[in-house]
This record gives sequence, structure tokens and C-alpha cells, in this order.
Amino acid sequence: MTRIITSLLVFAALLLSQVLFAQSVFDKFDGPEDVKTIIVNKKMFEMMSKVKANDKETQQYVNLLKKLDNLKVFITSSNKQTAEMRATADKYLKTSGMDELMRISDGGKNVKIYMRSGANDTIVKELFMFIEGNAKDNETVLFSLTGNFNLDEISALTDQMNLPGGDNLKKASKKNK
Repeated sequence: MTRIITSLLVFAALLLSQVLFAQSVFDKFDGPEDVKTIIVNKKMFEMMSKVKANDKETQQYVNLLKKLDNLKVFITSSNKQTAEMRATADKYLKTSGMDELMRISDGGKNVKIYMRSGANDTIVKELFMFIEGNAKDNETVLFSLTGNFNLDEISALTDQMNLPGGDNLKKASKKNK
């Protein structure tokens, strides 16, 4: 009986570690000198959402902030980090069950945008974007945003926070309509 309980506990611990790994698969990019990092957690979104809105655009931004859980953006110009980000993103996309929204290839610059739906097709649970730069603009961006929001609301966030890839997200939002 003790062996069965021990086996179940070990199995549960392994399962839990896999779930935790999946949630932090990109965290390895937080720290290296050749990677710029932007991480905003739910508590910060909650604090930011308490701002008083003076106009419609600001109110849309505040409403969106209330729906967000986590934002992670990693930016690099390092070929080594770019290769690691590409491999990590490809592996993540194979197992995440996300739907591709769009791909753009322009002058050697490649953009991939994916999403995981929430309660229905208009609600986004996770938005994922991977931008790989070209010879001129050798900047690679890995972007993950989680919460329960509408894709159309993202333009307010990208405008206010001046996030990399904001123009691509706007295109995806228009295409998804």
C-alpha cells in the first residue's frame, strides 16, 4: 500500500513539474545580457487598471488591463539566442494547441502570430508572437500575453506600452474579423 501511495505521489509531482515547466518555458530568456526582457504580471496589470480614464481610448486600455494575467517579451540581436528562441518557440507551438492567426515573410523578416481561444472563439486565452529579424534589422522578438481578452483590444495595449510587434498584432486583429 505504501508503494502505491509513493508511486502516486511521485507521478503527481512529475505531472505538476511538467505543468510548471510549460508555464515558464520562456523564463530561461530572462537574465542573459544579450536578451532584453519585459515581464508584467497580473498584480501590475491590476494596479495599472486603477488609473482614472479621461477619454475613450484610455478607458479601453484600462478595461483591457483588467483582463490580462501575464505579459512576457524577450528581445535579442544575438544569433545564439535567436536560434534558442526559435527552437523553444517551435517546441512550444507543437504542444500548446494554439491556432495560427497569420504568418508574414517580408524581406527576410518572419512574423508568426498564434492564439489559444478562451471560452469562445472571440476570447483569447493566450496570444503568442515570434518575430525573427532580417540582415538589416537583426532583432528577434518572442512575445506571450495571457488573460481573457478580445484580439481587437490588443491595439490599445500595444499603442500605450509601445510593444515590439504592435503593428503585426494590429494586422492580425483586422485579419481575424
